[in-house]
Amino acid sequence: MNNMTRRSLLIFGCFLIPFLLQAQDSVHVNLQQAIEIALNDNPTIKIANRNIESKKYSKDEQIAALFPTVAASGSYQRTVKKQKMTMEMGGNPMTIEVGTSNNYSAGINFSLPLVAAPTWYNLKLSQLDIEAAMESARSSRISLVNEVKKAYYGMLLAKDSYRVLLVNYENVQYTAENINSKYEQGLASDFDKLRADVQVKNQKPQLTAAENTVQLATMMLKVLIGVDVNEPIIFDGQLSDFEDEMLGYQVPEAQNVSLANNSDLQQLDLSKNSLDMSVKLIKASACPTLAFSGNAQYMTMANDFDFANYNWFPYAVVGLSLNVPITSWIGTSYKIKETRLAIDNLEEQRKYVENNLRVSVNNNLSNIRNALEDVTSNKETMMQAQRAYDIVQKQFEVGMATWLDLNSAELALTQSQLLYHQSIYNFLTAKTELEALMGQEN
Repeated sequence: MNNMTRRSLLIFGCFLIPFLLQAQDSVHVNLQQAIEIALNDNPTIKIANRNIESKKYSKDEQIAALFPTVAASGSYQRTVKKQKMTMEMGGNPMTIEVGTSNNYSAGINFSLPLVAAPTWYNLKLSQLDIEAAMESARSSRISLVNEVKKAYYGMLLAKDSYRVLLVNYENVQYTAENINSKYEQGLASDFDKLRADVQVKNQKPQLTAAENTVQLATMMLKVLIGVDVNEPIIFDGQLSDFEDEMLGYQVPEAQNVSLANNSDLQQLDLSKNSLDMSVKLIKASACPTLAFSGNAQYMTMANDFDFANYNWFPYAVVGLSLNVPITSWIGTSYKIKETRLAIDNLEEQRKYVENNLRVSVNNNLSNIRNALEDVTSNKETMMQAQRAYDIVQKQFEVGMATWLDLNSAELALTQSQLLYHQSIYNFLTAKTELEALMGQEN
């Protein structure tokens, strides 16, 4: 069996092993499906959605304050000791008792705000709270998608690195078997045999560590998307699948990258709008308010409990209530000054955050350019290293190359393959970070 056939079978075995280890009901998940699962099942997203609902209920509560307030009331009073009054009748004092033993009243009270500016500004402030909660939820989604993508790419890098090291281990093992065969025929020295056996044993810990890295990266990805770590999921794909995306990617100029949809800046803008609205609310709280109110009641008084013969007397009144603050502007002016200082601080904070975001944009664009250059160079180097290894291996099999030559070619091949996958990973993570900075959710 030639080396190319063995390598093909080995790579096929790398893909086959996970299927043998997983249960038959394993589910295959790609990157887009992993993102959809995370957006549906991640606790952070669920909490953010509940916060939006809570803010909507708060707004509905503010709207309810604009409608009439209606309340029913009823009372019963039992006179324990009646009040007495003394009057002079013809020069003779006369004492009489006032009132009845039983007093009943029932009625309806209502109130309707006609001019109440604070209520309207509270309503607008509640709307801004809803927008802030929605932007916070969008920020959570952007952050989650970013983390899921990077975790997925990290898992693919771990898998590809494991495959490279596994092929390298098999090559080293094959070389050791070849040397042992030559040693038995007297064509290789005892030193060559020992050196080959030691190299095989030295490769085993690296392979085990790479396998553990794959398992850990897979479990972390499962936790991130909100599924149980024991869930039988197989994440599909490999980093080389994204090579075409890299070659067709046009790197934008830093000045052309828009941060208009950046969630951090959006939240700061909404916070400033809320403070501006708070200033208006403070001013409105010191303005007069006008309300229309009314009261309708039925009353009766009796000394017995003969309800059927009670006489009920209606009573109704309507009116306007005007409330004019006189001295409240003294404290209001200080509240306004305090809020304006908070607005100034927020504007300074926004400038600082935007400058930092611009630095991050330039850094990610630089990483993308470097990765695009590296992947082309590393791929060419990898192909050259593969050809060099195949040639040296053939020469080694016929005795035209030493073990040191083969080992050097094998090491160069392994390093070039790892660098190739690393450059793709660097591109994908930098691109994902740039998309998150630009406020893209997918």
